[in-house]
Amino acid sequence: MPLTALNVEHAKPKARAYALADGSGLHLLVKTSGRRLWRFRYRFVGKANTLSLGAFPEVSLASARTKRDQVRTLLADGKDPSQNRKLERLAAAAAANNTFGAIAEEYMTGREQTGAAPTTMIKNRWMLHGLAAPLSKRPIAEITSAEVLMILKKVEQSGRRETARKLRGMIGTIFRYAVATLRASSDPTYALKGALLAPKVSHRPAITDEHQFGALMANVEEYDGWPTLRAAVQFLALTMTRPGEVRLMRRNEITWPKSTWVIPAERMKMRRPHDVPLSRQALAALREVWGLSHGNGLVFSSVRSVLRPLSENAMNSALRRMGYGKDEMCAHGFRSSASTILNERGFNPDVIEAALAHQDENEVRRAYNRARYWKERTKLMQDWADLLDEFRRLPRKNSLSAL
Repeated sequence: MPLTALNVEHAKPKARAYALADGSGLHLLVKTSGRRLWRFRYRFVGKANTLSLGAFPEVSLASARTKRDQVRTLLADGKDPSQNRKLERLAAAAAANNTFGAIAEEYMTGREQTGAAPTTMIKNRWMLHGLAAPLSKRPIAEITSAEVLMILKKVEQSGRRETARKLRGMIGTIFRYAVATLRASSDPTYALKGALLAPKVSHRPAITDEHQFGALMANVEEYDGWPTLRAAVQFLALTMTRPGEVRLMRRNEITWPKSTWVIPAERMKMRRPHDVPLSRQALAALREVWGLSHGNGLVFSSVRSVLRPLSENAMNSALRRMGYGKDEMCAHGFRSSASTILNERGFNPDVIEAALAHQDENEVRRAYNRARYWKERTKLMQDWADLLDEFRRLPRKNSLSAL
């Protein structure tokens, strides 16, 4: 006869363990300790086996029967319930290890080992471990587009539209890595294209009027602050490079006989090395401070220590001291100034783009252009330096010399 709830509730321990049958292979095993355990006996490919279904009262009689029926369905489908349970446990363990956070950290470690810039890794980890923290402990294969969108919208609603856009890209990168390593089947961020508001574009301020730019260069030349800082700003303007590339320059990157500066890949935005032909004026700016450094040291070091570079805000601070406001000129703006003025004067746009290290997406064409434009870039950099000298001699608008 099938068991009743009362039979199960009043089953008492005896000197030896015994079983109370419920039918269809299910029975309650009563241990000498008093524990009552549900067991299911079955045969698979002629071999007898027993499967544990839990303990009473955590698993009631009704629940035990439901589990029994599920196991019987597996048997009817030709599956071994014990093997199926092992596979489920392995899958659960794999899901626990294949969390978004674990895979993200694995991806980040791989990037570090292949030479990714430390500053980039810090930003990426901040996004993945900070902004995307709600996903960290979730099995990556179970994360939905709706979950990701909720996180992105929270960032967007805080006013950080550009950050939300970058976060979507970073999360998508982790999912694509998981797909490639067979731990996810799809990238849920793909469905979110167009779901975020377009970021508000804020262009870096730059002076593009030749008279005004000449006055700026004259002010830089007359700057009475730290000599290394003055030389760094001059060198920045002359080379059309980025402030970070200049601040971290080391002596062994300069080849004096060839008048060349080789910027290593880890300091470039596109993570590719960039060679810069140096004009006579750029070399003169270097000579002014060369004696302040030695060995493989920093060329433009901090006033506090030769082992530390100029701070990220040093060049902007110098511009503020010269009287240029935040909405008028910034250190990064020298690139925009050069690009605008040179294009307006009719210089070859492709050569200008190559000088600015704006990389072509086509790898073959990129390598070709780099070799093809070296002579043109060398001439362009000298022409640009000569133009700056010319601009500096122009009458300053609204000055006594212009009256």
